[in-house]
Amino acid sequence: MSTSMRGPARCDFPHDRGQTDSDMALEKSLKQFGIMQGMAPIMERLYQQVDKVAGTEATVLLVGESGTGKEVIANAIHHASARSEQAFVAVNCGAIPPHLIEAALFGHEKGSFTGAVRQHIGYFEHASGGTLFLDEITEMPVDMQVKLLRVLESGSFLRVGGDEEVKVDVRLIAATNRDLDTAVKQGNLREDLMYRLAVFPIRIPPLRERGNDIESLANYFLAELNEKDHANKIFSRGSLDVIRSYSWPGNVRELKNVIHRAYILATDTLNIEDCISDLSTKKPTVHEGYLNFFVGTPLADAQKEIILATLKHYSGNKRLTAEALGISLKTLYNRLKEY
Repeated sequence: MSTSMRGPARCDFPHDRGQTDSDMALEKSLKQFGIMQGMAPIMERLYQQVDKVAGTEATVLLVGESGTGKEVIANAIHHASARSEQAFVAVNCGAIPPHLIEAALFGHEKGSFTGAVRQHIGYFEHASGGTLFLDEITEMPVDMQVKLLRVLESGSFLRVGGDEEVKVDVRLIAATNRDLDTAVKQGNLREDLMYRLAVFPIRIPPLRERGNDIESLANYFLAELNEKDHANKIFSRGSLDVIRSYSWPGNVRELKNVIHRAYILATDTLNIEDCISDLSTKKPTVHEGYLNFFVGTPLADAQKEIILATLKHYSGNKRLTAEALGISLKTLYNRLKEY
């Protein structure tokens, strides 16, 4: 069985912290991952939440936009917990074909279906004693969410094609980039599963809310590249202005990739503005139900983006879209025909 999911991963956190202050130790652990660099107040609160929940067995639900570092936070929780010496297994639910996800998570017995030539151990068993991170949980088929809920309640499951219950001891951390209430209303997440997962919910802030951390992260990523290549490249005078003003819809992941691209192109000085096209800097962005426009966006373009974003928000339901926008269904159809 071949899928493009993230598989078992062990991370090299320092276990000998050499400090009596647990907050300082956790901060050090988090900073081993450059993506979590930053001392903005909103990040300080995040570190405190991680510190509080890490020492418990509570199920954690991470909510944040793509690229904010949800797996990094899950890793930090695992390595600050009593399970740190055991496996940390990360799985992207959206990367597993629906017909394979049950076997991937719970395993299967030999001969249970065509191609099952031997027994397969699933991710739950691989993570037993440690932590299982289920990323993009709202991409998991609803029928599988029912089975996941049962495992969380009982701590046991059947392999596909099996008749003997398998007991596991797994600490579960789940994550999604969707708004939870919207995911429940649209049928992407069972409400009972949401409550079971959100014993301790943590919101991971997008990069645009982290103030001066954006510039600090940019300098950190550039320093990493310089150290690796024994170089001494710097940002151009205008690059830091671009870094501060751009909304970074792809969050930390986008920032890191843009800097890497500019670094490759640069001889001595990085020009970030050359690596973000005019289209990307002026295109409206949608974040958690809000549509952000740049000043100077043509009125016709703004209207188009509002209509299309609203239609997407209501999953293509044109009647609800027209009602929300305060226009007739006929007007909506005419606009969509134009677009």
